[in-house]
Amino acid sequence: MEDQLMNKINTIACFGTGTMGSAIAGQFAAAGFTTNIFLYHPDQKAQIHQRISAIVKLLVEHQLSAGSYDEVISNLHYYDNYADTLKQADFVTESISEDLVLKQELWQKIEAVAENTTIFSTNTSGLNPDDIANKLQNPTRFVVAHFWNPAHLMPLVEVVPSSNTTEDTVTATVDLMSRINKHPVALKKASLGFVGNRIQAAVLREALNIVEQEIASPQAVDEIVKYSLGRRWNLVGPIASVDLGGLDVFDNISKYLYADLDNQTGEDPRLKAKVDQHALGLKTGHGFYDWQGDTGQQLIKNRDQGLINELKQD
Repeated sequence: MEDQLMNKINTIACFGTGTMGSAIAGQFAAAGFTTNIFLYHPDQKAQIHQRISAIVKLLVEHQLSAGSYDEVISNLHYYDNYADTLKQADFVTESISEDLVLKQELWQKIEAVAENTTIFSTNTSGLNPDDIANKLQNPTRFVVAHFWNPAHLMPLVEVVPSSNTTEDTVTATVDLMSRINKHPVALKKASLGFVGNRIQAAVLREALNIVEQEIASPQAVDEIVKYSLGRRWNLVGPIASVDLGGLDVFDNISKYLYADLDNQTGEDPRLKAKVDQHALGLKTGHGFYDWQGDTGQQLIKNRDQGLINELKQD
């Protein structure tokens, strides 16, 4: 069964064409898969195709695709109905808004049309897969495949089973992610935020606490992380780092430091204050930083180039 699932995946159906969904569709097409894209609003096809084409162009230019630009573009197919989108689809990826009811309704519609052997995957960043799959007749083929933004340049995909997901479904999904040049990591079980977002939230909470306590500026915090933990963790993760440094050393540190760390629960008041001021970051021109002129776009450009350089070394 496992070999059949892994070997038969050739056609992908994509639901959701926002930032993440477009990048995921472009990634599958660039890897040589027939990629069917569902259009919620057919009149936006040109805009959606332009967004995905830009991603394809970037991947092709940097030799991160399985074919030429024209070859990759020919893998993209757009439909405004479920039957055509799901025709011959072996794997479905969903990246619509993080609304549980909307996701449940969509998956019910997909299940009513898709083949019985088609694997269903959601790109939710934290919703419980058991809840999303709650309305499905066959939840054993449902799994989380959580990409990281920007999805076409970040290698990690967290593969997260629900309590009903079969091992074959997890294995086939991990294999598929490897085939599109991702670095899939399978979790043992689901948790809120999975793993990556839990770690990110813990780091962010303490970073905001440091700024609030006026220990350091936002700029200083970012510099410290980039040139210490960020540099090291890119090569050796936090748990391996502790082993290398000595568990006795970190045990002693925990005795005096843990109690002094931020333990904020619920909505973060530092973030809420910014949101209440409509200081949302780059999108409004101001957050913890002032984003004037093209500084934000230049930072994104530099970030993406750095990610491309890393991908070429992987």
